[in-house]
Amino acid sequence: MSSTVTISAQDINKLRQATGAGMMDCRKALTETNGDFEAAIDWLRKQGQKVAAKRSDREAKEGVVIAQTTADNASGIVVCVSCETDFVSKNADFVAFVQTIADAAISSGVSTVEELNAVEVNGKTVSDLVNDKLTSIGEKIGITKFERINAPFVASYIHGSNRIGVLVGLDKAAAEAGKDVAMQIAALNPVAVDADSVSAEVVAREKAIIMDVMKEDPKMAGKPEEMLSKIAEGKLGAFFKEQTLVAQAFVKDAGISVGDYLKQAGDVKVTEFKRVAIG
Repeated sequence: MSSTVTISAQDINKLRQATGAGMMDCRKALTETNGDFEAAIDWLRKQGQKVAAKRSDREAKEGVVIAQTTADNASGIVVCVSCETDFVSKNADFVAFVQTIADAAISSGVSTVEELNAVEVNGKTVSDLVNDKLTSIGEKIGITKFERINAPFVASYIHGSNRIGVLVGLDKAAAEAGKDVAMQIAALNPVAVDADSVSAEVVAREKAIIMDVMKEDPKMAGKPEEMLSKIAEGKLGAFFKEQTLVAQAFVKDAGISVGDYLKQAGDVKVTEFKRVAIG
C-alpha cells in the first residue's frame, strides 16, 4: 500500500538503529506500513532480512544504567537515568548522581519508578533531585526504566561503561554462575528464560512471520495451510534455541548450552532476569 504519512529522516534513522537494515530498505518498510514502526520491523523480516529483534531498550539515546544487589543478594535493582548527550552520561558527577538514586532504590525496597521518585534522600525526594540536576546541567533527564528482582539469590552485572545492566534471579546461591549468566544476557539479549516463558504474543508474531515467508517461497506453493502451520511450528524451534536463555549456546563455551552450564554449576535454575540498556 502507499503511505499517506510523511516518512521523516528521523523515522528512517530510528528504524535503522533498531534493526541494522539499510536506509533505503527502512524507507521502503515505513512507506509500505504507513509509518507503523513495529509493522515496519515485521515487513523487513518478511523480506528475508535478518534484523535485530524489537527491543524497547533502544529508545533512550544516552544515559547511565546501574544494576546492584542488597548485601545479602536477596534482592536487586537496575535503574536507567536518561540524558541527552554522551558528554553528560560519561561525566563522573552524573554517574555518581545515578548511583545515589540506585542506593536509594536498594535501601527503600521500592519496585516502581513512581515509588522511587517519591523516596526521600537527605530531605528531598528523588524526583526533586532529578529536577535539580536537570536545572544544573541544562539537559532533559529522568528515570526512564527501573526493575527489581527478589529471589533466593540475585546476581547483578553492569556492562560497557554503564550502558547495560542485568539482574539474574537464581533458586540458590551461585555467585559465579550468576555473573556468567548475567554476562550472557548482556551479550545476547534473550527474550525469555526458556520456551515456556515466551509470551503467546511473541510466539504468534514469530509464527506469522514464518508463515508469510513460506507463502512467498515457490517451493511451498499449493501446500495446504495445515501443513504450512506444522512446518512453522517446527521452525519455531530454531527461534527458541536462539532467543531463549537456557537454550542458547553458552558464550564461554559454545559447545554447551546455558542450561547445560547451569546443571554443571550445581543444577542452578534461573527464576527470572531483567536487562536494561541504553540504545
